[in-house]
Formats: sequence, C-alpha cells, structure tokens
Amino acid sequence: MSKGVTTNDDRRGLTTMLTQAQIDFFNENGFLRLEQVYPPDELQAMSEDLNYIMHTFANWDAAWKGPWRKEYLKEEEDQKATLVAIHELQHYSAAWARAVTKPQLADAVADVLGTDVVELHHCTLHAKAPDAGAPFPMHQDLPFYPHEDGRYIDALIHLDNADEESGCIKFLAGSYKLGKLQHITGADTAPHLPTDKFRLQDAVSVPAQAGDVVLFHLWTVHGSSVNNSGRWRRLVRVGFRDPRNRQEGGQAMGRPGLIVKGKRPKIDGVEVNVYGNWTPPVAAAK
Repeated sequence: MSKGVTTNDDRRGLTTMLTQAQIDFFNENGFLRLEQVYPPDELQAMSEDLNYIMHTFANWDAAWKGPWRKEYLKEEEDQKATLVAIHELQHYSAAWARAVTKPQLADAVADVLGTDVVELHHCTLHAKAPDAGAPFPMHQDLPFYPHEDGRYIDALIHLDNADEESGCIKFLAGSYKLGKLQHITGADTAPHLPTDKFRLQDAVSVPAQAGDVVLFHLWTVHGSSVNNSGRWRRLVRVGFRDPRNRQEGGQAMGRPGLIVKGKRPKIDGVEVNVYGNWTPPVAAAK
C-alpha cells in the first residue's frame, strides 16, 4: 500500500472524524466526498467574498493550454474557454482564512493521512465560467508541487453545485496506487497524461453540492470536462500535507504553511524559515 494512506494499525491512539467505512473507501479509491462541511451561513460569506476577489484580483485568462485541448474541446468551445484563478484566498478574506483552517476539515484530512499533525500547503481557486468553463486534462497534481511521498491530500471546496453539465471533478478510481507518473510537459502545455492511455470517459464522476468537500490523494489521476451549463462551477483547491513529507519543487516551495492540526514536529535538516519570502528594504543612499 502506498505511503500516506491509512491502515488500522496506523490509526491507534488517534481521534477520528471520519468513519472507518469512509477511510476504507478513500484507501480503495483515492478520493472521498464529504457532505456539507460548510453550513449555509459560512458558505454565503465565502461565496460573497470569493465573488469580490474574482472581480478585483483574479486572473481571468488561466485556462490550461496544450495539444490535449483538441480531445476535450470543440472548435467553438476552444475559442471561448474561460478559467478564473487566484492563489491563497486567505490573504484576501477573513471568511476564507477561517474556511481553509476549519478544524473539522483538518480532522478529516488527518484521518485519511493517518497522522496527528496537518500543515496547510496552499490554496487555489479554479472557477469555470458559465457556458464556456475550461476543462482540465487527466493528470496528477504531482507535477505542480512534487513531494517525496504520498502524505498529501487535496481538498476541493465546492461553492456551487457541480454536475456532469457544469464539469464536475472526475477520478480514475484507485489510480493513486500507480505512484508517481511521468507527465507530458513543456513550454506550450500544462502538465498532463497521455490522452490515449488516460481517458476522461473512463473516470468516475463525483457530483457535489455547494458546501461539500472532495478529498483526493496527490497521486490520484483526475480531470474534468467543459462547463456547458449556464452556471458557474467555482471550487477552491486546498492542499494539506503531513509536514514530515518533504517538498521537492513547485508551488509554495520553501514556504512553511500554517499548522491546522497538532504541533509541527522537529525534523532534522529542515529549517522553518517563516521569513523566507521577505527581504528587508534597501537603505536609502545619503
């Protein structure tokens, strides 16, 4: 079994948020939907703040590029496919600072990781616009923030109902057991897996309601189709890890994250440099 998934022996002494049936489902499939993690009042504040962030700060030209698009998009869709993205919502909104550090979510992540400590790694909005929301090719999230092992969980917070028509998330069940896969990369394409070997039509759709969260393993192969509905499909991906799982490159490399459950362990050779992204101003010449 891949490192980072939970066994009964791993769980002794830990307080659980999820049922054993939920943990077993995750261990078999590499994903799990949690229903109504965010109640209506929290969700409304998150949604309102997200709309403000999208229209004030976000990138509206974030659709992934590459030759894979011809397999996912008709010509007329390709011309207008739109994705809105922005990183680290907690820096723009108190509602989102609370959302990404929600104790119940951290507890659920700890359950599937089988750990007593969880670190927030990053947070990214992926919003598919109505009628022309851009698709995602089949891929692992591994190329974007590679880590030494599999003790890493992505959580998709749903702000809107997501279904087949609006381009809900799809997973290849159990694919995380394949381990780290080689992706097609390059200057003119987003990382993706070969379209003839990893097909969206073979994946399991996971529709979700606003307020739901879908957890999945860093190595689980996933993708999604075009949003052909007249509705937004806004979701926010939040990455969580066991801080003992060392990052090898990519997004947020070298930046320590907030500990959202437990206490950070002391790890030989790892410096917790909370000022790593800050440099003092140059003194003015006199």
